[in-house]
Amino acid sequence: MGKTIAIANQKGGVGKTTTAFNLGTSLASEGKKVLLVDADPQANATSGLGIDPAACEASIYDCMVDAYPAADAVCPTPIEGLSLIASRIDLVGAEVEMMNRPDRDRVLARVLDSVKDDYDYILIDCSPSLGIITVNALTAADSVIIPVQAEYFALEGISQLLNTIRIIKSRLKPTLEIEGFLLTMYDARLRLANQIYEELKGHFGDMVFKTVIPRNIKLSESPSHGMPVMLYDPDSRGAIAYIQLARELIQRHRKRAQN
Repeated sequence: MGKTIAIANQKGGVGKTTTAFNLGTSLASEGKKVLLVDADPQANATSGLGIDPAACEASIYDCMVDAYPAADAVCPTPIEGLSLIASRIDLVGAEVEMMNRPDRDRVLARVLDSVKDDYDYILIDCSPSLGIITVNALTAADSVIIPVQAEYFALEGISQLLNTIRIIKSRLKPTLEIEGFLLTMYDARLRLANQIYEELKGHFGDMVFKTVIPRNIKLSESPSHGMPVMLYDPDSRGAIAYIQLARELIQRHRKRAQN
């Protein structure tokens, strides 16, 4: 059975979507079968892979609101081993449409249960909010990767997300774990960036990934060309960092399976 990982932080601009499609690509390049679920109405993970949502049979909205089969909504991508369930702007309306459903927090979990055995990893790109769609993503997930920007207000808001995770663990998904904190937009030349890394390590210890994602022009440019950084510039520091992150993640899971 595949592992489902939500990539979440209600603070915007921390590299959530960049991590979702670049980590998905890197895991696929390591021979893993990966499904990326774009659960953000902005659909940036979809466009970042160069995919027009209109070209896909259906979107995550159709799966959640109209019970469209997840397997039929899966869209191929230019990367071998990486598939996508796309997002569209109509996902904004899903929160309202699901509001009165008694099972509203578990809809996405049921959608993904039907395809979980088909993949090694399912990555869910969450929107920068803690609304019903993000609660659905966390309830569907086995674990959460929390990207943290290496800037002054980095730790602001993490307590709110951790509180949400605690509530979901107690009420909806007792087995939900924090996969790790990922430092993004890291510039080793800045003392502040190093202080934030040390502060994260001090608070969360081994839950902080050893891999850090650097500030990197190629990483910033690649989405505008509709491709992950591994295709745009495989030798860039950004591409190398995401490959390292994929390997660290695989290694972690291998160790856990052996224990």
